[in-house]
Amino acid sequence: MKPWLAIPLLALALAACGSDDASPGGDDGDSRATTIACLGAHGIDAREQGDDEVVLTGDNEGPTIRFYLTAGEAEAAQFEGDGEGSEQIGEALLFVEPEVDPDTEAVLGDIERCLAELG
Repeated sequence: MKPWLAIPLLALALAACGSDDASPGGDDGDSRATTIACLGAHGIDAREQGDDEVVLTGDNEGPTIRFYLTAGEAEAAQFEGDGEGSEQIGEALLFVEPEVDPDTEAVLGDIERCLAELG
């Protein structure tokens, strides 16, 4: 390879490394911990489950949040059928029962706000 060709290729490679477009919003552990802290501030008990989920501990049938590395990956999971019954909020899918109890509507609003704050 000619040395003068290496300079533009190096510049292109460095520019691509600095791009924010394809980079994840953060790692799953930080997103889950941040979400659990936010939910706790709203009086909602939650815990980590597995490698990429947060579940509400007050109800076994309650909402579950599954985190992905990027919002694009979460959206792709929905298109592939892995997110049936979920709402995408940034890098997370929020799974809820189809019939929402009016008494828990405020809780869902708090969950959605906590997830929206991640992005």
